[in-house]
Amino acid sequence: MTTMTGTVKGTQGRSRLLVGVVFFVFFVISFLTNILGPLVPDIIAGFHVSLTMAAVLPFGFFIAYGVFSIPAGFAVQRFGEKRLMVASFVAATAGAATFAAFPTYAVAVASLFVIGAGMAALQVAINPLLRVAGGEEHFAFNSAFAQFIFGAASYLSPHVYSALVRHLDPAHRDLEGFYGFLAGITPVALPWVSIYWIFAAVAGASIVLIALLRLPKVERTADEEAGTLAMYRQLLRNRFVWLYFLAIVAYVGCEQGTADWMSPFLERYHQVDPHTGGADAVAYFWGLMTAGCLLGMGLLKLFDSRRVLIGFSLGAVVLLSLALFGSADVARIAFPCMGFFASIMWPTLVSLGLNSVPQHHGPFAGILCSGIMGGALVPLVIGWLGDQFGLRAGMLFLYLTFGFVLSVGFWARPLVSNAIRGASPAPA
Repeated sequence: MTTMTGTVKGTQGRSRLLVGVVFFVFFVISFLTNILGPLVPDIIAGFHVSLTMAAVLPFGFFIAYGVFSIPAGFAVQRFGEKRLMVASFVAATAGAATFAAFPTYAVAVASLFVIGAGMAALQVAINPLLRVAGGEEHFAFNSAFAQFIFGAASYLSPHVYSALVRHLDPAHRDLEGFYGFLAGITPVALPWVSIYWIFAAVAGASIVLIALLRLPKVERTADEEAGTLAMYRQLLRNRFVWLYFLAIVAYVGCEQGTADWMSPFLERYHQVDPHTGGADAVAYFWGLMTAGCLLGMGLLKLFDSRRVLIGFSLGAVVLLSLALFGSADVARIAFPCMGFFASIMWPTLVSLGLNSVPQHHGPFAGILCSGIMGGALVPLVIGWLGDQFGLRAGMLFLYLTFGFVLSVGFWARPLVSNAIRGASPAPA
């Protein structure tokens, strides 16, 4: 059947166009999510707030994952992927446009929570859709490529922010063409707010795109079902479920705690301009995380995933030490390189977790996704400690979170180990 949305092959709803749309959605999620790190110095200066209050903004965004990840699983089964995706982009558009139009601290917190809720729901909806649109036999490759796109968007967004601030800066505003239009709707004192007009436009265009598409019916596998409350109660009686949930909290806390605070750290201790050097550091953090995924995929074919996790965690701790206590030149290199060593932590922790329970993988995946709230909690703790004892002392908290991720390599007991080249998977 050929429509304006392309050709859907067979009864399984396969379509290269739909695969491309899902990749685009991954791009948008990352583009909107990982801009907060470069913005922290501007949030502090523009709103005249403490480190703790600045951290409340990413808290508002990421706590939405903890609140909405599991309910979104039930919603997508009841209303379908298309309705949930449209509703998610409506929320993202409303949140971004509201903050761009009324750029105050209170509006920022509320708007970021709304945007985070939309992104959490999108994460739940698009993975099963990718499996159906691309075919189960291509799902592993498509998922890996989606992560590559996710990383590319995270690398791009700080550069977009840097370009906007450079052109709209009060000292030398470029009022021609596109930048002139943005200058007319952006407060002179807050040029960085202009990126939320970009977010609103991208999310708004996504509403139209998804509304016009004919999406295939998704027959969800057992691993994609939201499950029942009884399943959640059974899982929550398993101590390993709690341990892996805490591991995800710790990992996302490591990721966001590093990305959110590296630019303020470089500015405060090494006088690095957050609009150029700070933004570049955050961009390369995400870029190197993408590169690390490619190497990590190869290493996981050669070594037990627990050993790889231990090695990469130790590397991250060493680089954290160099970033916090090294010279300016060392810190500007060490902070981005931490992204390389953090790269394999998420997929390894999720796979170890899912391979550690014999059933109810769908509900367990929802519990693990709720652990993304670590991106809310850890930056807030760092900000509070930074206000009390200095930002360097606050970032020492990352030793605890990276340390917990490291510990997983020692106590994990998966029912099935990862497949290693030349050996058959066997019980751990």
